[in-house]
Amino acid sequence: MTHPVTPETANNQGSIIALLPLFLFLALFIGAGLYFQSLGTDFAFYQLPAPVAILPAIVLALVISKQKLNSAIETFIAGIGHSNIIAMCLIYLLAGAFASVAKVTGGVDATVALGLSLIPSELLLPGFFVIAAFIATAMGTSMGTIAAVAPIALGVAEQADISLPLMAGAVMSGALFGDNLSIISDTTIAATRTQGCEMKDKFRENLIFALPAALITLILFTFAGQGQAELAAQEIDLIKVIPYLTILVLAVAGLNVFVVLAIGIVLAGATGLLGGEYGWVTFGKDIYAGFTNMQEIFILSMLVGGLAALMQQQGGLTFVSRQIERVIARFSKAKGEASCRAAELGMAGIAAATNLCVANNTVAIVVSGDIAKDLATKHGVTPKRSASILDIFACIIQGLIPYGAQALLIASTFAISPVEAVSYTWYGMVLAVVAVAIVIVRPRS
Repeated sequence: MTHPVTPETANNQGSIIALLPLFLFLALFIGAGLYFQSLGTDFAFYQLPAPVAILPAIVLALVISKQKLNSAIETFIAGIGHSNIIAMCLIYLLAGAFASVAKVTGGVDATVALGLSLIPSELLLPGFFVIAAFIATAMGTSMGTIAAVAPIALGVAEQADISLPLMAGAVMSGALFGDNLSIISDTTIAATRTQGCEMKDKFRENLIFALPAALITLILFTFAGQGQAELAAQEIDLIKVIPYLTILVLAVAGLNVFVVLAIGIVLAGATGLLGGEYGWVTFGKDIYAGFTNMQEIFILSMLVGGLAALMQQQGGLTFVSRQIERVIARFSKAKGEASCRAAELGMAGIAAATNLCVANNTVAIVVSGDIAKDLATKHGVTPKRSASILDIFACIIQGLIPYGAQALLIASTFAISPVEAVSYTWYGMVLAVVAVAIVIVRPRS
């Protein structure tokens, strides 16, 4: 999401004042979340929509701009209209349409049924981790996966006398793993577009971090397994699983993401139309419903793009980059691998800190994308690697904060506290250790 550099920007030495709008946005978002949390409101950090919380920040950015008002507004609009922002938003819409149509036509239920039919009775915990991981990878949403899988997992846990927090942790772990890997996840879309890399390349890079963590997590849940239950036979409709499998294969093969998602939407609709109970009008409405589901992140991405352009023009992003550069210089006196490694840790820290504040991994990636891109360019970090690091560390934090949407949703389904839920989300904890270790020891090409 790098914006054009003007002479004003190029000569700017950086200013912390330019970051005040971002601080205001975070203060409003976090403050509202803490306030509603103190009142005991469900989903406290989601009561004030982020696209609304950012509006005062945009006004402040315009007020403190050294440009004339008309010029500042033009800078803001140019940021909104940047090609990366527009492409990101279009992909959001298509991903939302696919998820909506596939769910309505029974794709999610068919995939869950297929997974349940394959789970041995003595491996329920790792089995649900795998089911959640596959569905999240195919759907591109951890929230949608939790909503689909958690009620079934709850019933199985009660039948098999498995600890509810433990089962909740297995489902949430799998959902986060799949969402982090998924080519159509909004976090992947944000990371690849801000860093300028192909989704297939970011997917392969992510596997280096996520696969070892997932295998370790599987082993942990296998040894933690409690009780067993014979699951009732499920009616399996393999035809409705085809759209998900097609999306995965085509995306990994490197086909343009717009084409991949368009094919997915058509196939998902076709599975419903062939059944006879699903009409063309309903198909159109479900596509639009998918667009609507992406409204918040769509609007926020555009507004963040405009705000980032204003902060960049005023020297805010330059200021942040210079502070990080100083830290990097302390830990890497030599160029090359040491500098590259320190830059990657800097990106990880930015993504993690931002996500701690906003409790939304996609927003964290969008907000920190420009700074990460600048660091990557200066220190020779490949775009696929910087995109992967942003997504990985935002995912880690999202799985460990009890005020995140995933923890709140699964806690409400299982009637446990969000703290209990994140306490057993072992994938996030294992991924944190694995990711830091890989960043530190992995050779640079």
